[in-house]
Amino acid sequence: MKLWSKGFEPDQLIERFTVGADRELDLRLARYDVQGSMAHIRMLESIGLLSKDELDQLLAGLQEIAAIIEEGNFRIDDGVEDVHSQVEFMLTAKLGDIGKKIHSGRSRNDQVLVDLKLFMRDELRRIASETERLFHKLLELSENHKDVLMPGYTHLQVAMPSSFGLWFGAYAESLADDMQLLVAAYNIANQNPLGSAAGYGSSFPLDREMTTRLLGFADLHYNVVAAQMSRGKTERAAAMAIAAIASTLGHLAMDVCMWMCQNFGFVSFPDELTTGSSIMPHKKNPDVFEIMRGKCNRLTAVPNEIALLTANLPLGYNRDLQLLKDIIFPATTELAECLDMATFMLGHMQVRRDIVSDPRYDYLFTVEEVNRLVLGGMPFREAYRKVGLEVQDGTYRPMREVHHTHAGSISNLCSDRIAAKFAALAQKLK
Repeated sequence: MKLWSKGFEPDQLIERFTVGADRELDLRLARYDVQGSMAHIRMLESIGLLSKDELDQLLAGLQEIAAIIEEGNFRIDDGVEDVHSQVEFMLTAKLGDIGKKIHSGRSRNDQVLVDLKLFMRDELRRIASETERLFHKLLELSENHKDVLMPGYTHLQVAMPSSFGLWFGAYAESLADDMQLLVAAYNIANQNPLGSAAGYGSSFPLDREMTTRLLGFADLHYNVVAAQMSRGKTERAAAMAIAAIASTLGHLAMDVCMWMCQNFGFVSFPDELTTGSSIMPHKKNPDVFEIMRGKCNRLTAVPNEIALLTANLPLGYNRDLQLLKDIIFPATTELAECLDMATFMLGHMQVRRDIVSDPRYDYLFTVEEVNRLVLGGMPFREAYRKVGLEVQDGTYRPMREVHHTHAGSISNLCSDRIAAKFAALAQKLK
């Protein structure tokens, strides 16, 4: 059954190829399709295309469908093309010809766009919520371990003293940067395309401002062509935010995998949060973080996949755009799951507190010694040469003291300012 049926059905091979996984994916859009239809018919009644009695019947019918969706019992019947068709057919089966009136002034193009915009708003808020949970866990760990020194590296060579406070806090503030992109993606999604129809407007006197208010959009996609052009742009913006968070999370996962290695031994986890080997009885593998790293690396490719799918499409709707759901729907779910798992795992991380007492980290403190000499009046180049010669002839002995007090350093993490920065961004998605 097709909304566009004109007395013939397409070949089954064509049907299977063009519909693809749309029925399964569309189940995630069902509640939003009902929300959009409710706003649309209220607007139709306000401009005289529906009577008050018809509106009441349609709203009651849609509320029944909404309840079925929330109970988890909504299905797209065999032979029904998509969620939009299913909702309309269910209304028509219950109300007769009245059910057929909900599509006046609307195309499936702007109907899908509304559903997707509402869906992306909620998904971005869900990702923001999981990101916020991880952010607070990282900042908590940063404060709890602000006095625990660890080696800092450049070129993967021992470089200068760092701390677990700095390490945890760095990823927290990096997530604040990622939230900037999440807010931008949300703002792009938070615009109403309803009323653009097939992309060229309608001869009906549609009240687009009314549906914008009813659906809680911050603004309207005014130009009807621009509204249709937002298909793909919304997903691409969301994908950029997803990729940014995934990049931060993947980097963190790599650090944890490395710090768990016996050659470092900086952190550990309870045995039950690690995995073993089928042949080596001593193994406690960081499989969770390896899978997380792999998933996050894959998520960083999502913007490119969307860019390649949408590159050089002609103006107006093209069926290629249907495939965006295949890309972005799994991506939002996968990132949210990775964020949730990271928060859980970090809550059980055990940090080694005596790392820098090991002689292999003696040279961490060479810069501290140079700076101490400079503060005592010695020119920097002379101090640098003096400590360098001591390292070369084996006479250098570290003092293992760190005096970093400037903003954002080991002894001045500025956690409150980082928290304020993040909170201001998170508030924009509430």
